[in-house]
Amino acid sequence: MSAQDGVRRDGDTASVLDVEVERVARKVGAQIVAGYLDVPSEQLIRLTVVRGVPEEIALPWSRVPRAAYVPVAEAVRGRQPVWLGDQQELASRFPRTALSFPYPVAMYVAPLLDADECWGAVLLLWPETHPPELSAEERREVDASCRRAAQGLRRAAEAGRPVMPREVPLSLEPPEAKGDPLARLVDRLPGGVCEMDLEGRLTYISSHASELLGRRPDELLHRNLFEAVPWLHDPSFENAYLAALFSRLPTAFRARCPDGPALSFTLYTDDWGITATVEPAGLPAEERISTLTAADAPARAGTLFHLLHMASALAESKTVQEVTDSLSDQTMPVLGAQGFALISEEEGRMVVLSSRGFPDRMREYFDGLPMTSRTEGVRVMETGTPSFHPHSVTLVETYPDIEPYGDMAAYVYLPLTISGRTIGCLVLGYERPRPFLPDERAELVSLAGLIAQALERARLYDLNAGAARGLQAGLLPNELPRLAGLSTAARYRPATSGLDVGGDFYDLIRLDHERAAAVVGDVQGHSVRAAALMGQVRTAVHSHAQVGATAAEVLSRTNRLLADLDTDLFASCVYACIDLPRRRALLASAGHPPPILRRPGGGSEVLDLPPGLLLGVDPDIDFHTTEVDLPPGSLLALYTDGLVERPGIDLGDAIGDLAGAIDDAPEESLGALCDRLISRAQRTAREEKSDDIALLLLQTSDTAAASRPAHPRGGARPGG
Repeated sequence: MSAQDGVRRDGDTASVLDVEVERVARKVGAQIVAGYLDVPSEQLIRLTVVRGVPEEIALPWSRVPRAAYVPVAEAVRGRQPVWLGDQQELASRFPRTALSFPYPVAMYVAPLLDADECWGAVLLLWPETHPPELSAEERREVDASCRRAAQGLRRAAEAGRPVMPREVPLSLEPPEAKGDPLARLVDRLPGGVCEMDLEGRLTYISSHASELLGRRPDELLHRNLFEAVPWLHDPSFENAYLAALFSRLPTAFRARCPDGPALSFTLYTDDWGITATVEPAGLPAEERISTLTAADAPARAGTLFHLLHMASALAESKTVQEVTDSLSDQTMPVLGAQGFALISEEEGRMVVLSSRGFPDRMREYFDGLPMTSRTEGVRVMETGTPSFHPHSVTLVETYPDIEPYGDMAAYVYLPLTISGRTIGCLVLGYERPRPFLPDERAELVSLAGLIAQALERARLYDLNAGAARGLQAGLLPNELPRLAGLSTAARYRPATSGLDVGGDFYDLIRLDHERAAAVVGDVQGHSVRAAALMGQVRTAVHSHAQVGATAAEVLSRTNRLLADLDTDLFASCVYACIDLPRRRALLASAGHPPPILRRPGGGSEVLDLPPGLLLGVDPDIDFHTTEVDLPPGSLLALYTDGLVERPGIDLGDAIGDLAGAIDDAPEESLGALCDRLISRAQRTAREEKSDDIALLLLQTSDTAAASRPAHPRGGARPGG
């Protein structure tokens, strides 16, 4: 299929991205090029077109979570290209990708950018023999293609016909090869003896090659080599085929025919096929060889490859929801299943954790069903024995409850067992009868073991995270007190690594009907211990504020408390006493990022407060109070460093940028402004490593009567 233009028409799935994928592949000589589209509503980056490999091979990479630390997601999030010159660099920067893609290639991922909006990315692969850097010409060609693709996608969206990713990626055919096929074979390899297409089907074989393989040519042609020759049924041999397919480098392996000599295979690949040499070769006796017989089942291509990819994806999943999402996104297309359900047991009842492809009534029927019920799922969980049903007829007769699963023709029930305990069951449904031969059964059982480990780990994480969230909720205020003339909004966002608990906090303390104290602080660390100390600091600040202590006294007394606790954790804090009648704020800081003040008429400034030492460093340190005017309409922002700190960016510049963002924000509620600033911070951070954030916004109005005029000069000045 060929691509035509940038706007998808009724019945036409062509897009400008297809055109540019084909164009850039020819221009820069990349053997594989893949086009991805960003789908923010699904939090996914989805593959829609690929050139150089069949769509079945590309399926494991067809749905990339936007938050994943993989090259495609990194290019889209960061809006910067990613260049990986070899496998070592790939393993160093993206270990998960290297585990699931262990092939010697050079990789370049470029975002599709237009008018500061990212529409997706293009991924290009060359052999690892590519020079260590892209040439200037290659960069120009890739950038130009990405720019044209992004502009076409934008125009299509503006016309009301946005280009959406295909459910099954389109595999572009290379231009029709010229010349005689046998001549191409000879051109690739002087002694070439057989040719396969990219899916491993033999399209030509010499008489000598067929003799060595022990099969007539008519028994081999148009069949997959690893299916047609039973003793080549081995994941390591198929992995050599995949290595040649992806890397486009010569790949060799050795195997022994049960009744013949050891053979040496070398694979040579281009855009149209694979040329293989088959030659007699010595094979050491101690080296592992394949001894499968014709009775053994043919392996499904890529078994080891798919298991590796799933294992790496599951290893990245922390929560039960992430595990179920990862499985439903990847397991079904990879295993060829049309139905998927993950079932667990809680308090004697079945719990459907995830279901896809089965009718809605399946979840409604089984969710909450007692474990005493007579179902195949219960039997598998109780016995820990997998159950394979090539035809559904006998299963329906034995277990009438199968009806809610719909009209599937074959089923698999796999127990999820860990440390001798069965914690759940994986159900797969197939629309056609399926033999479930020995190699596929072994693969499915291995997959169930990986899922069980990931699910148990995720359940423990969710349990700990739930306890941490409960602790955090108990330590932060449920709601902020209300004062006439003062509008407030606050947000807390946990760090995106580790438990959802940390040391950042905020509080608003009602001192009387006209005054309030606002405080934001940060105890170092992201742990239950840090959160507990945060609770003690917040309580101390609250107590000292209520008895009438000044801003400096509140911090001094809290500082001495930390010294008395003899903790090795420190804390930063900023405290502001808001005096509405006098239209002023009295502020003190203990090593905390400076507040930002937006004036009523516009213009934001970073307040220059004496920074002070962190709380807990020196019990005898003095803190200083600074007075700031707060005329009606003023907005004061207190925040923790997670809102501004970024690797490689000067902290002062980052705080200045935040002040600019506050100044440029449109007229909106304080809650909406909080969300805008939090989203801005999360967009500019690597989500796997972002810090927790506390943000408190306060805005004055003219509701409260002023008892004395504001100081004629703006800015901060020493106060009592």
